[in-house]
Amino acid sequence: MKEKKSVLTPVFYVSVSLAAVFILWGAFFPENVGSVLGVINNFISNQLGWVYMLGMTAFVIFAIYLVFSPYGKIRLGRQDEKPQYSYFTWFSFLFTAGMGVGLVFYGVNEPVTHFHNPPSAEPGSIAAQEESMMHTLFHWGIHPWGVYAVVGLSLAYFNFRHNAPLLMSSALSPLIGERSKGWLGTGIDSLAVFGTIFGIATSLGLGATQITAGLSYSFDGIENNVWTQTIIVLIITVAFMISASTGVNKGIRYLSIGNVIIAIALMLFVFIFGSSVQMLEAFMTNLGNYLNNIVSMTFNMNSFTGERSFLNDWTLFYWAWWIGWAAFVGSFIARVSRGRTIREFIVGVMGVPVVFSAIWFAIFGVAGIESDNILGGGIYSLIETEGNEVALFAFLENYPAAPVIMGIAILLIASFFVTSADSGTFVISMLTTGGSLNPPLKVKLIWGGILAGTAIVLLWSGGLSAIEMAMLIAAFPFTFIVAMLGISLYKALRSEYGIIELERQQLLYKDSHRVKTEKELEERREAFEETLPDEIAPHLADDGSEEENK
Repeated sequence: MKEKKSVLTPVFYVSVSLAAVFILWGAFFPENVGSVLGVINNFISNQLGWVYMLGMTAFVIFAIYLVFSPYGKIRLGRQDEKPQYSYFTWFSFLFTAGMGVGLVFYGVNEPVTHFHNPPSAEPGSIAAQEESMMHTLFHWGIHPWGVYAVVGLSLAYFNFRHNAPLLMSSALSPLIGERSKGWLGTGIDSLAVFGTIFGIATSLGLGATQITAGLSYSFDGIENNVWTQTIIVLIITVAFMISASTGVNKGIRYLSIGNVIIAIALMLFVFIFGSSVQMLEAFMTNLGNYLNNIVSMTFNMNSFTGERSFLNDWTLFYWAWWIGWAAFVGSFIARVSRGRTIREFIVGVMGVPVVFSAIWFAIFGVAGIESDNILGGGIYSLIETEGNEVALFAFLENYPAAPVIMGIAILLIASFFVTSADSGTFVISMLTTGGSLNPPLKVKLIWGGILAGTAIVLLWSGGLSAIEMAMLIAAFPFTFIVAMLGISLYKALRSEYGIIELERQQLLYKDSHRVKTEKELEERREAFEETLPDEIAPHLADDGSEEENK
């Protein structure tokens, strides 16, 4: 195999061109962008929503299967290799890149909104509260982490174990062969980049609107409008570009650890000053309800009732969001997971974040609904009149030292904002430089500007609704790419495991058996090598893995 230098690939030029066309379209015809996205979004939601539901289910089942399969002991790297990062640092990366901004944004908002608009229960009732908490955890539970695990594992396996570039196209080599290096491979990688752009733009939009809402809620002189949101996007863009210049092992790493510490501190504050016992009981009850009803919720398309507003507005939006984010989060998780076994990878990716999310929503959901009831539906009323982004601050206003706590919340959102954007620019730069683990700074800066421009255009084209519609549309074709990644990974694992078993048998059995199976082993090795990418991942510089092992 030949080593591939880290240079700008056709994926870069295709992706930049598509992004530029979209930004210019939104800049000059913002209303047209909103109307066109709306038509496409409605068609996908109403006619093709089942694709998301089946796809997400398949990804979860496949990931769980790998945990219990014999492939689980295969390591992402050399079989004797140690993990690159400690557990705490690794989990911090997962949490921050995966859904940090979303948890803060929806922690109070979603449970309160479902409480007043539940899928089937009487609004405002005890049953509505239970249903609200259950569906919130369903949206933030194992399904998103299942799709992240499939994408991340596929990329990490081929990159760290077989030295292939960290690219979607390379991971599909066992399935599509030489076409992974041609126009098909370029199209797949470009689609991953385009989906990542909208995924990060969604994060930037959520973060900007919530920071603006927090500042407006705390200071009378600051208005919560698109101009303020644009200024916030530009300020944060400068911040994450500075962070991007330091690389993964400094900027993103330290920000991720800091984010987790502040988030846990905020969560403990609400727990201590809230109904602590009820929160603990809610955690256990909600987890039980979630596990007991997960199958029916997973396959429920409301086909007999015909009522699709909850499904379209929440479940399908989330499924599209997670799939759209999968290219970004999966690539980033793969980058920081060298040395883990497949079993350890999946349990870590699908286990710890889900438990943390369950605790987070048990605390903020219970406290949010309780505050809303005390205020006579005041928090929900603010959500309806001023937007989803004000829910957290209307909730924190009722706690001791409210100005300080609200300031900490704004800082946490901004920090998550910076880290997600930093991680996103890193991943897009990696995908457009041939899978480089250390892409050039100038490429990261270019993509940082494009991400900021996309977020601003979407905000001006219709606010969060435009961002949500763009996400749903961009995620649809990527659903099939994720499915192909899973098939390609399974095909490679099955072949390699057969080779590993033959090698083990040769060590255990007599010389006659070894001689008898040598030819078969050699043929299997050759056949397996032919399915792998014939290019080695580019290496710009040492990534400091030895240092991170400490």
